Amino acid sequence: MDYKGFAENFKRVACVISVDLKAGNDDNRYIIIDANDAYRRTVVKSLDDFMTNVPYTRYIMKTANFEALCDTCVKQNIPIHTYFDIELYNAWMEVFLMPLESGNPDKGLLLFSYEMNPKADIDKLADISSETATNVIKTCLKLRETADFRESMKAVIKDIRQQCGSQRCSVLLTDYEKREYSLLCEDYDPDDPSQVPLEDFLTEEFYAVIETWPRLINKSNCYVMTSERDMDEAHKIAPEWIDSLKFAGVKSLVIYPLRSDNKTIGYIWAGNFPTDKTLMIKETLGLTSFILSAEIANDQNVRKMKIMSSTDLLTGVFNRNAMNNRISEDVSGVNLIKKPFGVFFIDVNGLKTINDTQGHLAGDNLLKDVAATLKEIKDRNVEIYRVGGDEFLIITPDTDMNAFVRLEEELRKNCERPGRAHFAIGSCHSDEHDDIRKAMQKADARMYEIKEEYYSRHPEYEWHSKPV
Repeated sequence: MDYKGFAENFKRVACVISVDLKAGNDDNRYIIIDANDAYRRTVVKSLDDFMTNVPYTRYIMKTANFEALCDTCVKQNIPIHTYFDIELYNAWMEVFLMPLESGNPDKGLLLFSYEMNPKADIDKLADISSETATNVIKTCLKLRETADFRESMKAVIKDIRQQCGSQRCSVLLTDYEKREYSLLCEDYDPDDPSQVPLEDFLTEEFYAVIETWPRLINKSNCYVMTSERDMDEAHKIAPEWIDSLKFAGVKSLVIYPLRSDNKTIGYIWAGNFPTDKTLMIKETLGLTSFILSAEIANDQNVRKMKIMSSTDLLTGVFNRNAMNNRISEDVSGVNLIKKPFGVFFIDVNGLKTINDTQGHLAGDNLLKDVAATLKEIKDRNVEIYRVGGDEFLIITPDTDMNAFVRLEEELRKNCERPGRAHFAIGSCHSDEHDDIRKAMQKADARMYEIKEEYYSRHPEYEWHSKPV
């Protein structure tokens, strides 16, 4: 048959591919029989350089997702239309696969055609089955059920798992620049005794597993495993992860990257689902991941802005704005500071002299050193604020007098360590004043008494904030 002539009838990029249904995992399983000139121009500089009856990998990168689509098309004898974001080309790709009559039971034949655009076409994204549309709409509505995004995501992931008929669905957030990851949400079959919380596996070593996922997905839009052959292929790239999946009884899996601003911010996956529903599951997860990526990125940006608005960027502790909000919440009764509580006022000694003689960078290091000393007690029930140029406040909710005294002793032991920044401490416990504002005033006054005594012992330092 004149396959080139057949492909030329299509105005879009098109080629005819054969799939060897009996072959193993080698590249010769998927062969480009012929292609129209539009396709040829996308893969070679000169039309004369194009060769027929060669593995598709001669012209494009090997992609497991593409191979899975070809297998589904010829094995199930169904046409496939899909639309997705492909990282490899930084573009959106609309793909068509049409099964053809091969005349050979050991070989499948299909027409492959595609079109790429730099931006998503909403109309094409919405061109989905009624089942997928219903599922995705339900997902979007779940995101609006509560103002707590993470609580909403728990409901969303439960819905997705049930829609996919899978044993487990999870969303993992990643930060490849900081080499960090965290579990956002998960849901698994409560009647399956073999299912355990994913957090049981999220050790420091698990990051090495996460680093293999981009290689598995290989700049495509997802990675699909539905057979032993798929598992064997994946094992070449991520052996430890695949071994752990097999140990956990996982036999099928779809994993999608969550991308925002051309960066991967996480992954969503479903495991152990009916493989005859793979296309529906891919369609559901594909569109859902597109929506969730935007929602997760927005939540992360909001959280970053909240942190920036309440954090002192030099020292990393809470800033004055956060302190004012905390005191206002206590006074108004919105968020009471649990009693009994204690208050410490801390003031850095010698800051002006250091700034004047060694420069402001040295002064900044002095402030950071004091903050580092205060953070040494951060594992306890304390809140640390930088409330001024050289002043810090510590609030210790739910702290009785004995515990408060031990904290004060620890701070005083560290306030004049050799080679470290020096600071003065004033304290007040709620046994004296149970009004947080009065306790702060008392601690502030005591801090100045201590500070005056320090400068009487160290006349080489100038006290720039000495009370008049």
